[in-house]
Amino acid sequence: MKKIVILTGAGISAESGIKTFRDAGGLWEGHDVMEVASPMGWERNKSLVLDFYNKRRNQLLEVLPNKAHAELVRLENHFQVSIITQNVDDLHERAGSKNVIHLHGELLKVRSTSHPNLIYDWKTALNLGDVCEHKSQLRPHIVWFGEEVPMLDKAIGITSDADILIIVGTSMQVYPAASLIHFAKSNIPIYFIDPKPTIQENLHSNLKIISENASVGVVKVVNELIGLLY
Repeated sequence: MKKIVILTGAGISAESGIKTFRDAGGLWEGHDVMEVASPMGWERNKSLVLDFYNKRRNQLLEVLPNKAHAELVRLENHFQVSIITQNVDDLHERAGSKNVIHLHGELLKVRSTSHPNLIYDWKTALNLGDVCEHKSQLRPHIVWFGEEVPMLDKAIGITSDADILIIVGTSMQVYPAASLIHFAKSNIPIYFIDPKPTIQENLHSNLKIISENASVGVVKVVNELIGLLY
């Protein structure tokens, strides 16, 4: 069974109503990203950071997976599928995807500030005074600017073993996630799905660009790949 690796970004979640990470002005929901997505911002104003992610968490619980998420699940009936996402939402899992790696953390989890491996599922508000069993404050389980990406090595290994690579809804401008395409084998088919593609077809010998929104482009690619089997 062929191995398909799918790299997803904000564009696949946007169609469910999740706002993209940064707007044209570099703001995230009206905030300078360094205020709410950096260790310095956390140390400066923990209450602001907690409130910011509490609102994002509430928003996530009000939306549903979309057609693109569902189609990637359908792909699992025919291929060995791994999803590597830059998104912090759980929409892939809610749609039914079984093998999802979150490069940038997960919004519905929190972790201890003193013991980073102590991670808890969390769907309610996180407040000052909410602590782990070691009495350390809990923080959002999000990879902030300036922090290591702990799942990167695993993602590199999975990408380097892929027979087919699909990139959905990401500009491939955010590193280190954008570097993953360079670990794919040189001869494999790569599908790039984005309404405003920022990638050149000559970057890779077998690159195919689909200039569509995720829900349209993913259907096209999934139908094509399943069709090749029969």
